[in-house]
Amino acid sequence: MRIGLLTEGGYPYLSGDAGLWCDRLVRGLGQHEFDVYALSRAEHQENAGLVELPPQVKRVRRAPLWTAEDDGVTYGRRARRRFAESYGALVAALCEGDPPEPADAPGAAPAPQTDRFASALYGLAELARDEGGLVGALRSESAVRALERACRAPGALRTAREARVPDLLAVAEHLERALRPLSLRWYEADGGNGNDGGEGLGAVDLCHATSGGAAALPGLLARHFFEVPLLVTEYGVRLRTHYLSSGITPSPAGSTGSAGSTGTPSGGAGSTEPAAPAASPAPGTPAVRALVAAFHNRLAAEVYRQADCVTPGNTHARRWQERCGADRAKLRTVYPGMQASRFAEVGDSSDTADPHTLVWVGRVEPAKDLVSLLHAFAELRREEPRARLRIVGAPTGAEGQAYLGHCKMLAAQIFPDEADGPHAVGDNPVSFEEIGGPEAPTLAEVYASGAVVVLSSVVEGFPVGLVEAMFCGRATVSTDVGAVVEVIGGTGLVVPPRNPRALAEACVALLRDPERRVRLGAAARARALELFTVEQNITAFHGIYLELVSRAPVRRFLFDDGEPRPFAVPAEACLPGHWTGQDARATARRGPSWAAGPPVRGTSPVAATEGAR
Repeated sequence: MRIGLLTEGGYPYLSGDAGLWCDRLVRGLGQHEFDVYALSRAEHQENAGLVELPPQVKRVRRAPLWTAEDDGVTYGRRARRRFAESYGALVAALCEGDPPEPADAPGAAPAPQTDRFASALYGLAELARDEGGLVGALRSESAVRALERACRAPGALRTAREARVPDLLAVAEHLERALRPLSLRWYEADGGNGNDGGEGLGAVDLCHATSGGAAALPGLLARHFFEVPLLVTEYGVRLRTHYLSSGITPSPAGSTGSAGSTGTPSGGAGSTEPAAPAASPAPGTPAVRALVAAFHNRLAAEVYRQADCVTPGNTHARRWQERCGADRAKLRTVYPGMQASRFAEVGDSSDTADPHTLVWVGRVEPAKDLVSLLHAFAELRREEPRARLRIVGAPTGAEGQAYLGHCKMLAAQIFPDEADGPHAVGDNPVSFEEIGGPEAPTLAEVYASGAVVVLSSVVEGFPVGLVEAMFCGRATVSTDVGAVVEVIGGTGLVVPPRNPRALAEACVALLRDPERRVRLGAAARARALELFTVEQNITAFHGIYLELVSRAPVRRFLFDDGEPRPFAVPAEACLPGHWTGQDARATARRGPSWAAGPPVRGTSPVAATEGAR
């Protein structure tokens, strides 16, 4: 099988999101071929180079999202009219407000705005394919004027009608960046006659987008032009990220996440597990925020509508996808796959941890609410004076650095250095460390040092640090946010967020009951090995690949005149594996040699009878 892997800002670049997850997936499915179509987010990402690619990656095509040179295409009168009609319809759909709530019934008709947006999007894609690009047209004055007409039209949103010239320019610039994938030369067919050597998305058997948004847009066009099946994986819901960055925070029914949650996986210190691509910073004015959010709303609705399967990374993300328009029948939860082998030694060995030590592991940022953790530890120390707290992790960006400094000052105020006597050196019960230091050489050793692992977040998507602790067989105390309850599944204690007293009481209960800690740790490790390993992730995607391709219509195996070519694919070529050899695979692409001529027309029974006489 030939898979078109669509990425944005990650694999196969050395730096970026979801690189490790994609690399494990590609290496684990050696029986398939992969064509990687990668969109980069920054110049430094391009300059850093690519990871070492396995042999099943046959080709890599890259394109930058952070810049686009003017294509130099000059439209004729007819092309300008096509652009004005399609672009005008697209921006008009953005100004008409949000579509109604998605219908629960599968196959329900899309909202008029969604249908109008989709038609306009595909019209622009066809124009870019016919004329050689859209960059110049999207940057033209006619695009800004079309946006202004849509904002001033009767029935437009009030916030859209309030847009001024700077707002219109900002929205037009955002749309130009977001629609850059339409101008890529990725949408070639494989020649239309089954010959091997196709270089475009029309030659793949399946498109797998590793996130929504820009990464899924080429998959949408491949499905539109060539009916290639589309699989979309979201470990963090992209549309929700845009809502939050725009100040729009709709909450799905039953969600346990905080209103500020991004829904992205949150790795432990040094973790490189999957994460949702970051959204671009939200513009300032309400008009710009509303129109940009409307664009991503329409795009997500079309991606969910056209995708043959959508795989969220947890139920928390799944609820958001349903809230944003995904058909429940298309959703398959596939948990992120994590490497359990690096924690095997800790998980298999007997518990040698200090029975009075708590461990926190993660990225240091305000969403982790270390302030509440420090206050909870102060209450815990009144009950357990010998308790110690290890905070292990690195800050993220300037905000993380400032937050780390604040937490260190708070810890120094709450816990003055303690000494055993007047001539002894004082010691603080709270330590701040980073992986690789003398006290924390490896992540596994950090988890092994603690009797209880604590998570105090107010914002969390998929809690990677908790899964790592579960692999190590450690009992955990966590706040009820994001997918925490789903991941823990009764193998740890869960308390409300921003509640230091409840967090302290749960930690004290486990510190005073070593037998309970052992039972919970063993159950947690068994659950993690069953649900969250790389092997289960690869097996799940392999099954989905085969299922989607088996349901896809047969295409490409045609004669030059469009007639179907009989017996073009030998049956053994449909079986997984390379045991059939290259000859059979080549035959599957170009058809058998005896079928190379024109089709033989059947004769009528009467003519055949007369010929026999």
